[in-house]
Amino acid sequence: MLTEFLLNRGLTWFASGWMQAAAACACAFLIMLVGMPGFIRAMRRLQKKGQPISENTPVAHQQKAGTPTMGGIMILGAILVASVLFMRVGLASGWIALLALVMFGFIGFIDDYKKVRSQSKKAANGLSPRTRLVAEGVCVLVLAYLINHTMPAYIPELSLALGAGLIVPLGALYYVFAYFVICGSANATNITDGLDGLLAKLYMPVLMVLIVALYGATRIGFMDTVMFLPGASGLYAVLGAAVGAVLGFLWYNARPAAIFMGDVGSLALGGFMGTVAMLLKSEIIMGVAAGMMVLILLSSFTQTMYFKITRRIFGTGRRIFRRAPLHHHFEELGWPESKIVERFFIVSILFSGLALVLLKFA
Repeated sequence: MLTEFLLNRGLTWFASGWMQAAAACACAFLIMLVGMPGFIRAMRRLQKKGQPISENTPVAHQQKAGTPTMGGIMILGAILVASVLFMRVGLASGWIALLALVMFGFIGFIDDYKKVRSQSKKAANGLSPRTRLVAEGVCVLVLAYLINHTMPAYIPELSLALGAGLIVPLGALYYVFAYFVICGSANATNITDGLDGLLAKLYMPVLMVLIVALYGATRIGFMDTVMFLPGASGLYAVLGAAVGAVLGFLWYNARPAAIFMGDVGSLALGGFMGTVAMLLKSEIIMGVAAGMMVLILLSSFTQTMYFKITRRIFGTGRRIFRRAPLHHHFEELGWPESKIVERFFIVSILFSGLALVLLKFA
């Protein structure tokens, strides 16, 4: 809204996507920096015992008991305020991305609320896996429909882009594909959020890749492997706001964390990430950039499946990792938490570098 006001007053330099992104980033960061201390105090009062620590985490994590959670509420608030102030309000892409943020954040909020209220160490005391997957599926159906009925460049394409000149029609399977992309992203970020500062650090390189993909999608001739999608310009301020909010949260979530993101933040950021990738038709590129989070998700999935299969065959379940997800495996090996976070961050940067190479040359 502020962008539209300034443009109407002749400040044409604000028509630049980069300026919108920079302004939204600074705004969101300041909201987090100034507002988070009061929010943490409020959460400590409201959550008498803080977040219960799951029984499936290493023993060292028990010392984190009592740390307030639901910091993702501030992340969502900062992104929403900064985005609405600086985005081009007439473009649907930004609103669709924000809708994904809110819908997945609401699912995460309900999950967090149930866990904090029950004070149980069992993850099952939040939303059941089936309920969550169904709720996420409904969100995906809404988002996929909006993407293909409000973005002019997509009509009537229900497709997967493998480059600017290669489109694979998916038909009704597009909605199945959308479910795997968006729900996969949401659950990957949710499982990754297990150590102080881990998700925020792994998320930042992926955001950088999406911003480069956005620039390529809105500039003719800049990147031959990306479809020209002028309607995606509405994402500049939204992605800039996400960068500022996540950096601001990391300020307080770095070890030792003063507050946890909670499912309200991790699910929201994941659903947002997957939706933006679909808006940019950069789903594969996003998957590569988020490779470290994908590995963490796969470690949990394979551990669970292997345990169930071996229990059925041998009567006793067996494990591939000492503990899943992957970051807890390395904790059991004796790695300090800070070392795990930094090394995973380095690997995430490498995955994002590979994604940029593919984005430019594939």
